[in-house]
Amino acid sequence: MKYVNAEKMLPEKLLRSIQEYTQGSYLYIPIREEDKKQWGECTESKQILRERNESIVQAYRSGSSVKTLALHYYLTEHSIRRIIRGQR
Repeated sequence: MKYVNAEKMLPEKLLRSIQEYTQGSYLYIPIREEDKKQWGECTESKQILRERNESIVQAYRSGSSVKTLALHYYLTEHSIRRIIRGQR
């Protein structure tokens, strides 16, 4: 997140109005609800994790142990079990 000086961005009247509530502090302005994106929507992260999880399940069904999969994918055994349960 990048900070922007409000004097450079907001109209003077709006800035003065905001200063009635707070001044000299950082103010976070959240994104509008209708503009929010779901996690992974802007990157390929969601697809990469889906493919990884499918590989984990396939390897498990082919006989790989939970312990072996955990070591191979650098995850805990608990995480591997959770992924396997989620794909049933």
